[in-house]
Amino acid sequence: MLIDRLNWRYATKKMNPDKAVPEEKIARILEAVRLAPTSSGLQQFEVIVVTNAEIREKIKAIAWNQEQVTDASHLIVFAAWDNYTADRINGMFDLVNDERGFRNEGWEAYRQMLLGTYPQRDAQTNFEHAARQAYVGLGIALTAAAFEEVDATPMEGFDPDALDAILDLRARGLRSVAIMPVGYRADEGDWLVNLKKVRRPIGEFVSRID
Repeated sequence: MLIDRLNWRYATKKMNPDKAVPEEKIARILEAVRLAPTSSGLQQFEVIVVTNAEIREKIKAIAWNQEQVTDASHLIVFAAWDNYTADRINGMFDLVNDERGFRNEGWEAYRQMLLGTYPQRDAQTNFEHAARQAYVGLGIALTAAAFEEVDATPMEGFDPDALDAILDLRARGLRSVAIMPVGYRADEGDWLVNLKKVRRPIGEFVSRID
């Protein structure tokens, strides 16, 4: 069934602005993202769901006026940590200890290894590493949306500095990485909707080393 859904999905160019995605579907998509794997389990990104029409108009203006931004039911923004800090690392390790109800010697040694490595690196290197984790979440979100039969379009075509300003992300120690409008495809006006999905043949895409 999942493969059928992935064959069904495409990067929707024209959303139906009059058709809203039920909140229970949005909640399941967001929960799937929350459960996404991340390096060291640190969850180095956050997700911002934008439904405010005025704010989305501002985002559209810095996103090449792509109509999906405003026509979609919801706009999901993936924003990564701008840097690794001791507080952020300790916060996640402490959460794990609290949730599991015990402290593990190997886990604590791993904490110290990260504390002795990540915060000492330059901020841009750390942001780029965190951003790669956000893309893992984006992939999970696209898959979850397809499973829910909700259209979604991954987008990098926007001015990240401008988006950060619109959403005041830098004050939260975040930087925008990608956006994903979610909604339902329009009945007409989308040149891509009926075109065959094209991917390289599996034999040219996958190799095996036995």
